[in-house]
Amino acid sequence: MRLKRRDIDARGVFGGQEALDNIAQEEPDVVVLDLQMPDMNGMEVLRRVKRTNPRTEVIILTGHGSDREEVLAAELGAFAYLRKPVDIEVLTDTMKAAYRRVEEARGGSGED
Repeated sequence: MRLKRRDIDARGVFGGQEALDNIAQEEPDVVVLDLQMPDMNGMEVLRRVKRTNPRTEVIILTGHGSDREEVLAAELGAFAYLRKPVDIEVLTDTMKAAYRRVEEARGGSGED
């Protein structure tokens, strides 16, 4: 709801496989992932997303991360690595920046 109020379309899923299934069907521009999910580690989801949908920007948002995991996420192609609790404005600004990168990659202006 907080993202929708800021004009960001968002859908929630509750596990890694559900996220991958959704990404395969919807092909979203931006994905926000937690590292700890019930059925699959967020790093594994990140690996698979970047393999199958390399233009999808992935933001890691976690309360259980470490500096080592932040470096790994960057190496795997994450757009950003945010630690909970995160200010909603920081999250929305990061998401908008990721959307701009996607639009620029498509040859668009990146304007909101």
